[in-house]
Parts: sequence; structure tokens; C-alpha cells
Amino acid sequence: MDEVLLRSLTPHVLGVLVRRGADFAAAEDAVQDALVEAVRTWPSDPPRDPKGWLITVAWRRFLDATRAESARRRREDLVEDEPAPGAARAVDDTLQLYFLCAHPSLTPASAVALTLRAVGGLTTRQIAQAYLVPEATMAQRISRAKRTVSGIRFDRPGDVATVLRVLYLVFNEGYSGDVDLAAEAIRLTRQLSDAIDHPEVAGLLALMLLHHARRAARTAPDGSLVPLAAQDRARWDTASIAEGVGILQAALARDRLGEFQAQAAVAALHADAPTAAETDWVQIVEWYDELCRLTDSPVVRLNRAVAVGEADGPRAGLAALTDLDTSLPRYTAVAAYLHERDGNRAEAAELYAEAARKAPNLAERDHLTRQAARLNTCR
Repeated sequence: MDEVLLRSLTPHVLGVLVRRGADFAAAEDAVQDALVEAVRTWPSDPPRDPKGWLITVAWRRFLDATRAESARRRREDLVEDEPAPGAARAVDDTLQLYFLCAHPSLTPASAVALTLRAVGGLTTRQIAQAYLVPEATMAQRISRAKRTVSGIRFDRPGDVATVLRVLYLVFNEGYSGDVDLAAEAIRLTRQLSDAIDHPEVAGLLALMLLHHARRAARTAPDGSLVPLAAQDRARWDTASIAEGVGILQAALARDRLGEFQAQAAVAALHADAPTAAETDWVQIVEWYDELCRLTDSPVVRLNRAVAVGEADGPRAGLAALTDLDTSLPRYTAVAAYLHERDGNRAEAAELYAEAARKAPNLAERDHLTRQAARLNTCR
């Protein structure tokens, strides 16, 4: 069973059902039923047209569920609309679904969570990690969002800002998490950039390209993480860097600064440095100051503390940590790094070990464990 194929077809099938009049919650249930049926039957009887098969089965599941609660006339009308089996139109509905999920009846946070779950393919646990909330809290949020849109016709698409937030989180999960969605997020953001002339759309595309350009250098042959300072910059994708910088410069020239443009500016400064030692940390701190002004995000302030530690020394970086919540993800890892830079190896080793226990994924945990072991060996 090709799970990647099923994942890639899900948004298209969901889009067909929504366009044919199914409310989102019922459409999602029908698609899930069709996927279960595919897992059961495809290994022994694979269809010639997987997308057409899924559309047909999902639509029939939707009709079956609707018939149970509808009057006879409504049932007959829906039966007449049933699509015939066969090849489906080659239409990419994914970006449209992102906008539909950003429905005006939902709060931005709920819209993002619902889209990540229903269209992006992320688990509730992955979405909770992206939002820095407990998994149970996120499960309740997604359930409330589904109840809110149940029965609503999706004919009023949501706003660009919410769609950008969803694409950003999908890219982040694909870049560093369990599900590889980074390339898909870049593809959809390109589509959005072609359709909408907006500096923040361009800023997000530039940010994705600049981060994705470093992807090949982020892991060693054994799968272990390679920190930015230790990466082989010859492995960075210079074409993606050049494209990202060009897009960013055009966006910044419009003098409508936003969060994604500022983040992309930080990434561009890293990409522009021939070596880690030549990184312009002073300018990076200035961009983080802009980000703090735009977002007041604790994650941004945590990253700013690292930059301050590089620009003004580790003690200045540690001072910048004092106002942050110590339970913030990766706070302990940042504190460990700054304490090591300050020469306090014993405390740094303990903090690295603590950070490893809190790590959100295996690769990060192994990296932090090795840092703690390295310092303990040197003592």
C-alpha cells in the first residue's frame, strides 16, 4: 500500500466533495472511510485510476451518510449528482482547501489547527507541538473547529494571513518533524505567490527557500543532526539561496515589513556568511528586535537570546533569557549552549542532559545527549 500516494490524493478528493456540496466535516469522514477501504482492497485489487476510485467511493460514503438523515427528495437529488467511476480532472485543490479551512466562522488558531489536521496530514500531537500546547488541548480545539463548521457551506474563503500561518507550520513540521511536507509547502506557497501580489507571501516563500537550501547539510551520514555552525556550506543549495534572497529583496523594497520577511532576512544573513565565524550577528539581533516588535513571540525572544550571546557575549545572552519562561521548548538547550560558551562546562553538561530528556524528536535528543557526554568526558 502506497501511503505517500494516499496522502497526496486526500486533499484532491476532499476538494471534490466540498465543491459538490458536502459540508467539510461530512466530507472528511467520507474521505477517511474511502481511505480505509483503499487500504483493505488495493493490495489485492489495485485500481487503474486511484484518484477516480477514491472520489467515487468517498462520494458514495457521503451519500450513504446523508441518506440516513435526509428526506427522500434530497436523497434523490444527491443520487443524481453521484459521479461516475473513471478518471478525475487533473486539478490541484490543495491551496483552495487551505483557504476554505480558514473560514470566517473560525478563529485563526482554530482554522490553522483544522487545516493542518484535515489537509496537511499532521497528527494532533505534531500540531500541539507546533503550537506549544498539550496534545489534549489541541484535540479539543480541533474537535470544536469541526463542530463549528459542520453543516456550513464553504463558499466564503478565509484570509491570506491564516493561510500563510498554516503553510509556515506545515513547512516547519516537514523540515524537522516526522512527516516530510516541506517541499509540498514550498510548492503551495509558490502557487500563492503567483496568485497574490503580497510582500508577506513573498517573504514566506523566501524564508522557505533559504531554510530548505541548507537541508542537505543538516544531517550527517549516520542521521545525526549537524548544527548550523558545523554544517558544510558547500552542500548548501546556492540556486535556492539566490532565488530566496532575490525574492526577499524585492519584498523588502516595498517597505511593508512583516513577520515572514523579517525571518527571511535572518535566514539570508546566515546564508550570506562564508563561514559561521563571519556571520553578522549584530544585524541578526537587529532583525530579531524587529520580529519582537511585530510578534512579541517567546520563541522569537529565545532565538534573539542566542543571537545576543553571539554578538555581545554569552553572559549577555544569558541575561536575555532571564525574562523567558523556563518551560519554553528548547529553552534548556539554549541555556546549556550559552553556559558552555561562558566556560561553565559542568552546568552546561547538566542542562544538555535535561534538554535531551525534553527533546521533541529522536534526532534532537541524540544530539543533545552527545553534547552532554562530550562535556562530561572533558571534565
